[in-house]
Amino acid sequence: MGRPRQFDEQQAVAAACGAFWVKGYEATSTQDLCEATGLGRSSIYNTFTSKDHLFRRALAYYADTMTARQLALLGEEGRSAVERIRALFEVVVDGEMENRRLGRGSGCFTVNTVTGPAADDPGVAEILAKDLERRLGAFRAVIEEGKRDGSVRSPRDPAGLAWYLSSVIAGMRVAAQSGADRAALEQIAAAGIDALGR
Repeated sequence: MGRPRQFDEQQAVAAACGAFWVKGYEATSTQDLCEATGLGRSSIYNTFTSKDHLFRRALAYYADTMTARQLALLGEEGRSAVERIRALFEVVVDGEMENRRLGRGSGCFTVNTVTGPAADDPGVAEILAKDLERRLGAFRAVIEEGKRDGSVRSPRDPAGLAWYLSSVIAGMRVAAQSGADRAALEQIAAAGIDALGR
């Protein structure tokens, strides 16, 4: 019988997520993963079998964590749909400013992955597609609610507006990586809200 693992596997995935998020799949070495997780090479490969598998686990962890936060904000009761979308934009701006303060400037792990070579992997593509579907569904639902409560007055289709809001957030993250300051990001967010008919 083998020795029991002396580490928390989910903590190791979260730590690997941080390494992949900052450096990307290609530039993250096994040594980087050892330093991030505190594990030796044999522990990493015995547990996760390969760098590819650990990357997929890390990406799924990030997508689940970040999307859960977005869905929680969009699903909050007691505020209009537009107020919830505005709150989400504020969280994105605050997060990008916090990344910059910590010297990360890493943007969004999923956006970075979509535009990188790792997206060609079928397993990675599946994680990205499921995450996008969840986010678009949440945006569509809150927009439909906004049309009912009167806070979204745009005549455009909720599905198209959902894509638009998702693109605004991705654009904010890329802009932040390009050096946009808080004021610039807030202007992008305000324009996104304006498009909803506010």
